[in-house]
Amino acid sequence: MGRSLYLKIVSYIMVVIFPGALFGADTNPGAMLYAHGETMLNGNRVLRSSALFSGDLIQTSADSVANVNATGSTVLILNESLVQYVGSAIKLEHGGVTISTSKLMATRAGDVTVSPAASVWTEFEVRDVDGRVQIAARKGDLTISDDTGTSTLAQGQETTRDESQSQDNSQAQQTNQKKKKKGAAGTIPGAGGGVFNSPVAVGIGAGIVVGGTIWVLIQGGSPVSPAAP
Repeated sequence: MGRSLYLKIVSYIMVVIFPGALFGADTNPGAMLYAHGETMLNGNRVLRSSALFSGDLIQTSADSVANVNATGSTVLILNESLVQYVGSAIKLEHGGVTISTSKLMATRAGDVTVSPAASVWTEFEVRDVDGRVQIAARKGDLTISDDTGTSTLAQGQETTRDESQSQDNSQAQQTNQKKKKKGAAGTIPGAGGGVFNSPVAVGIGAGIVVGGTIWVLIQGGSPVSPAAP
């Protein structure tokens, strides 16, 4: 009886644990990283190859490159580059990548997203240098999305985008707001029509006139004494 109960408990545990483990594996696609020269993975040097998971940071030196092999996609990380592998996309912090994919693997550089236009074998290159994103469609069409909207880059064409136009626009808006605030701070309320045109000044003046009128009436209502000189 005891052994039979034990086997039932173990069976129940396996039924609960294994589906959850399989589900977690599906939501976190992995890949393999192959280093050709000095390559860092999350701050640690990769001697030859390493497993790669979503969120990992890859950095190459001036005389090294690296390859990422995932299901249906390969990525060549150029020299002097810093990228983050996020499963279905590559986040380019600096440098350049060349992507060959049939799984719609995209590349993000700042606010610019570059992805294949269709689920066909597509090859393209993206470089991010000094805030400028250079994009080249080697094979297949690309879709480019940024703050200005979405456009299509045909096979064989190249284009350039600003890494973060929204940041430039927000800085300009902040500058205009500061100028407006500075101008408002230097203006005295009511200065355009003079000090005596302000509501406070008008109220004070009206009070003085009314008070003076009452005082004259009081003085005029009191008869002058004949004995007074």
